[in-house]
Amino acid sequence: MEYGLLGEKLGHSFSPQIHRALAGYEYVLLPTPPEEVEPLLRGRDFRGLNVTIPYKQVVIPLCDEVEPRAAAIGAVNTIVNRNGRLMGYNTDIDGLIYLARRAGVDMAGKKVVILGSGGTSHTAQAAAQVLGAGEIVVISRRGADNYENLSRHADAQVLINTTPVGMYPNCGQAAVDLSDFPQLTGVLDVVYNPLRTALILTAEERGIPCSGGLPMLVAQAWRAAELFTGESIPESRVEDVLGALTAAQQNVILIGMPGCGKTTVGEALAQRLGKDFVDVDEKIVREAGLSIPEIFAREGEAGFRRWESQVVREVGCRTGCVISTGGGVVTRPENRDPLRQNGKIVHLLRHLSLLPSAGRPISQQTPAEELWRQRKALYAVFADAVIDNNGSLANTLAQIERVLK
Repeated sequence: MEYGLLGEKLGHSFSPQIHRALAGYEYVLLPTPPEEVEPLLRGRDFRGLNVTIPYKQVVIPLCDEVEPRAAAIGAVNTIVNRNGRLMGYNTDIDGLIYLARRAGVDMAGKKVVILGSGGTSHTAQAAAQVLGAGEIVVISRRGADNYENLSRHADAQVLINTTPVGMYPNCGQAAVDLSDFPQLTGVLDVVYNPLRTALILTAEERGIPCSGGLPMLVAQAWRAAELFTGESIPESRVEDVLGALTAAQQNVILIGMPGCGKTTVGEALAQRLGKDFVDVDEKIVREAGLSIPEIFAREGEAGFRRWESQVVREVGCRTGCVISTGGGVVTRPENRDPLRQNGKIVHLLRHLSLLPSAGRPISQQTPAEELWRQRKALYAVFADAVIDNNGSLANTLAQIERVLK
């Protein structure tokens, strides 16, 4: 075997895709029970390994040599077999440094607060030191600095989340409230699924430089690939891989007035992009076991909106989809972040005179002009892009693809 990722559970790893794109070699996943880790390393039947939780500490005594910074934080995530000698490194530090620099988060001389005290926290501490942090504070559930006395660190200038809070499937959660840190100039989250956690979405709303963890994942693989091959890989390759991976994972969410063509455009776009198509209204009908007019008749609009928000939370956690929403999804502000966390929201515009009302309870009760007056500003709040859907389907798809690029 040449290269692979060693871990206990590796169900949804991007690593093979990333490494093959970066360096072109074969890279395999090695889900390995604890008792088989030492025999695997003793056998030395590989050229290089990445190591993930829970083995980053376990492999240290099995290496012949460990780089000082990996030894200092007590974690090895990359092992290179050099003529039978196992050399241990930590490229997660390189990944987090890249993440910070790419996001424009400057730590020099600043107070950095790190959420979490586990292995990734040690990585973040090491990276913050390299980047010249003036003060580093680690927040844990227990100890002198904890979540009960965060007010002691309201002067934090950079916040780094190294906990799994907000990670799929528990999307929408955040370990802290950013309003407690009014002096923030940067927010980083090592979580990369969803693409933007609740913490990152809030930082974006506040105009704070920030980033989720996907660039870190790619950048640490970049450094590992260089160690594996002994060759320099241009940084542009990292950005190419990151762009491709983001495009593959990103959802495209279609919003707009009832009847504006979201389903037709969505199905065609999903086919063109090679993504799954999800229709929120259809999913509501399946889960409720009732048609939309029947839901309105039994539960009223409020009942339907509850169903809608529940389904939005479910589908918003998925990745790699084109999602068609109902015309009124924008009437509940709480629907916005679940849709934004993994995607780009596209507002489809169509002349009001062309909007059908058959089978649409709200459209039958309220004239299109009045409905547009009520919702126009709400669509603007949700949308990342606005697309004219009055021409051909081909033209609409071309416009959306330009926006996505």
